[in-house]
Amino acid sequence: MAEIDLGAVQRNLVRFRQVVGPAVGIFGVVKADAYGHGAVPVARALEPLCNALAVSLVEEGFELRAAGIRSPILVLGAYYNRHQDDVLAERLTPVVYDRGDIDRFAAAAARRGRRADVHVKIDTGMSRLGIPVSDLEATLARFGDLPSLRLAGLCTHFASADMPDPGTSHQALGRFESCLTRAGQAGFRDLVNHAANSAASVRFPHARLDAVRPGLALYGAMPSETVPLPGLEGALSLRTRVMAVHEIAAGTGVSYGEIWRAPRPSRVATLPVGYADGYPRHVRDATVLLGGRRVPIVGAVCMDMLMIDVTDLPEAALAGPVTLIGRDGSEAITIDDVARWAGTVSYEILCGISKRVPRVLRDAAITPPRPMPNPTAAP
Repeated sequence: MAEIDLGAVQRNLVRFRQVVGPAVGIFGVVKADAYGHGAVPVARALEPLCNALAVSLVEEGFELRAAGIRSPILVLGAYYNRHQDDVLAERLTPVVYDRGDIDRFAAAAARRGRRADVHVKIDTGMSRLGIPVSDLEATLARFGDLPSLRLAGLCTHFASADMPDPGTSHQALGRFESCLTRAGQAGFRDLVNHAANSAASVRFPHARLDAVRPGLALYGAMPSETVPLPGLEGALSLRTRVMAVHEIAAGTGVSYGEIWRAPRPSRVATLPVGYADGYPRHVRDATVLLGGRRVPIVGAVCMDMLMIDVTDLPEAALAGPVTLIGRDGSEAITIDDVARWAGTVSYEILCGISKRVPRVLRDAAITPPRPMPNPTAAP
């Protein structure tokens, strides 16, 4: 069972707001099912606090609209295919990254008989999506030929904001700032410009611009130790129960490949969680919490199960909840802990918790007044 603390998500956003200040817009990123926390409930919790929400896919925006989310929604990186009319019908604000999509959205807006807003993404070094810096003038000029389309903002994405060497990010921001200057010289005013993810927002104050796009920080983690943000709360806990217990002799192998053998007569408990649930298979030296104590995972994680060594625990403790992520007494296991044991990043752990894991929601704890709308989308 995954327990989602929506109050923690809200408090994390409030903590983030303390860092970036009241004048900067916040686009709360709820892509990838809100990093595994549930896009709809998280969006509802964030809606009173954010200037806009941000998704990656068109379908993610449609899901939020179908659930009654009315905030501006920015689509950050979609392959739009032939969905331009649908995007505008659902009042999503597209981020476009090539001139072909500019023309297609202009045609869709003309068919609807109203002017539509788009943001343009510029590639400043990620080499993933975005128009080249050298194409900026031609792209801006194209808007002069398309009266049905309004350039509402420029954006970019940093490739290395959480890396120890800040040089790459400084260079990317310099390129982007030169683009903003050129857009202003070309007569574009009142743009909502944004570049910073969680790490860049905290680390580079000059990168906050008009708005920032926190994702991971909202869920209680930061992408690396290079960019700490004290005061965040993990919003997701993962717990289960013991399903079987085996007494085994010294030397007995456990799980596939027998990569762990009992060094002594042991008691091994089986948990109904495996890599099909999103717990990574290749963890090393990983532990869970049972009865307020750390207990080692032994043997290979299976698709549907994993085993723990409970030899040193009293029998009564085995009836209690087992915590794979979260707190039990004075002990805690964080997303970063699991990511470190698996040799990966916390994003992958959160996004990998599968749909077959039941989610239990804890209600949002605070409902402050909704902020003034930010001009990220046409009404």
